[in-house]
Amino acid sequence: MSLSFKERKKILKSINTLDLTPIKLYSEIENNDELITVIVPKFKNKIVVKLVSPKLKSDHFKIKLDKFGSTVWSKINGKTKVDQIIKDLKRKFGDDIQEEHERTTKFIFQLYEQGFISFKEIN
Repeated sequence: MSLSFKERKKILKSINTLDLTPIKLYSEIENNDELITVIVPKFKNKIVVKLVSPKLKSDHFKIKLDKFGSTVWSKINGKTKVDQIIKDLKRKFGDDIQEEHERTTKFIFQLYEQGFISFKEIN
């Protein structure tokens, strides 16, 4: 049984953000420059997909991520906690990334709010 929005919000408030384990909900394509494009279906309703998809050029959106977003996305595997993702980013980008904790957690929660990811702790 799925948790309600209120239940998920309550769980997320009670857990330290750095202890969360993100899980991808969509697939991706990686190009030669190690930049990732997330593949998001335009429709989730099976009937709409069956009726509308054949008339469309593409039945999904392609969301292109920059080098920072691509690195974060590639680290999301359902096992790695946010804290470790931040450490890996700092190791990869060094001084090129400023305020890595705030920037990374903000990006991860944007992915969550847009429905691209979930968290192991609320599934």
